[in-house]
Amino acid sequence: MSAHGVGAPARPVLASAWLPTAPCSPRSCVESTASWVAFPRAVLRLAAVLALVLAGVLMCPVVARTPAVRRDRWIRRWCLAVVRAAGVRARIIGAAEPTGGLLIVANHISWLDIPLLAAVRPARMLAKTEVRGWPVAGALAARGGTLFIERDRLRALPATVDRIARSLRGGAAVVAFPEGSTWCGRARGHFRRAVFQAALDAGVPVQPVRIHYRFAGGVASTVPAFVGDDTLLASLWRVASVRGLVAEVELRPALAAGDHTDRRALADAAQGDPRIAGSPTGAHP
Repeated sequence: MSAHGVGAPARPVLASAWLPTAPCSPRSCVESTASWVAFPRAVLRLAAVLALVLAGVLMCPVVARTPAVRRDRWIRRWCLAVVRAAGVRARIIGAAEPTGGLLIVANHISWLDIPLLAAVRPARMLAKTEVRGWPVAGALAARGGTLFIERDRLRALPATVDRIARSLRGGAAVVAFPEGSTWCGRARGHFRRAVFQAALDAGVPVQPVRIHYRFAGGVASTVPAFVGDDTLLASLWRVASVRGLVAEVELRPALAAGDHTDRRALADAAQGDPRIAGSPTGAHP
């Protein structure tokens, strides 16, 4: 589960069930896009992203009152528009179940992961409680039905799992990042098990998703990574400055909760091949 949620970076904190740490940092992992030539393009893209986000905040009350099918269509379009405004082309492979309780789990690299997954299926995101106080993003997260978690209180874990399970039983989709932290994309984390208990308790399927960032030619990129002591503005600027960035979102076959005896087995099945989904050590290849 994401230790930070809504694209916040990994910080050097004491590891726990909610707070694993990642070795990734902007200096050791992330490609630079510094270029004066890219300055005008980056400014225009960031202005477009800001305008779309502000429009999303203002439209939330209206969208919330629309029928579910139309509302989800608008959310998907808006999320894809945010990604495109940042200069990123999205390639979504596969589809999620459009209705019913569903736990969506994915690797976590960037703030871009959030709109990309919402474009797959609008869902309730998990985020740390501090996100409520963030300018613009906090209001958007709260109005979007985000499930806020107290990530530094291990005693709150059972209640948090129960809240997630109740949402799933009610037919909602919930997005979680079981690695527990953002990683650069070359290094990856191991899926934590806590959130999978909610899927078992609610008896709903788990939808594994793999997110990759590449250039148009197919070369993997760490430009979108939001890791370590990175700032949101720095990550936004890198993404907006670069050309030809492609986000690949691969939906793998959904896993029926009843086919797995416990959360460990379900988490392992969702993570799949460690060469693709990440190694427990998080070592860079």
